[in-house]
Amino acid sequence: MRARPDIAHRLHRSYPATITSCIVLALTALSLCLYYSTAIVQPHDAPPSTSTSVSVSMVKKLSKQSTSGSSSISSTSVPSILTDGLPLPRAIVFDLDYTLWPFWVDTHVYAPLKANADHSACADKVGETFAFYADVPSVLHGLSRAGVKLAVASRTHAPDLGREMLKLLHVPPMSAGDGAEGGSSGSSSKKDAKARRALDFFDAGLEIYPSSKIRHFEALGKRTGIPHTEMLFFDDESRNRDTESLGVTMWLVRDGVSWGEIISGIREWRRRRGV
Repeated sequence: MRARPDIAHRLHRSYPATITSCIVLALTALSLCLYYSTAIVQPHDAPPSTSTSVSVSMVKKLSKQSTSGSSSISSTSVPSILTDGLPLPRAIVFDLDYTLWPFWVDTHVYAPLKANADHSACADKVGETFAFYADVPSVLHGLSRAGVKLAVASRTHAPDLGREMLKLLHVPPMSAGDGAEGGSSGSSSKKDAKARRALDFFDAGLEIYPSSKIRHFEALGKRTGIPHTEMLFFDDESRNRDTESLGVTMWLVRDGVSWGEIISGIREWRRRRGV
């Protein structure tokens, strides 16, 4: 009995050599496309490595979600959880990239930076524009007025650029009659009457440098004297849950900070305290 000819042999007998070569090339290209399409799809919070940094960048593309652009922040945007009489964290700490803003500052942004007229966004050397996630200005105002200390913990490899972005992006004034009372209302009202640099809201400190988040929180605890159990941390990478070994409560955000994420994070912090 004769052996069944393989696919390549049958193609060679059935088609001219040129057509056969084209078919083989097409099949090879399809195989490569299928391979790489599965190879690059990874969770966005996977630990970065030399072998995966390029593919992760391909998946997690820069998004252009800017602030609302209003001249002031409406009181209706501040949730009642800040005034319900239950405990709040003494300090809330934010990561920067894909937490406060939808980009990697050390990957997507090219210095120098220039702010737009109202400092709600800024453009880099190649003309790309950058801004906070939409709820971030209201979140900074609301938490600050509620008496919560704010801080940043970021391991970006472009710390100077991150700080510059926080200086150039301003937070619009809070509208009158806002319900989020807290701290010294007199001084708070004066501060809220005009736009402020985002940088100025982070009164608990900025830890922006390549390192571990553990080191960032150790520095924040030493500077502020606030116990880690009184801190709530928002970050987009699950690997940074290692900060919870210090007593920090971490809340994982998937699409940037919003009031919904803040409410969920505060509820989790309270749950762990038995509130």
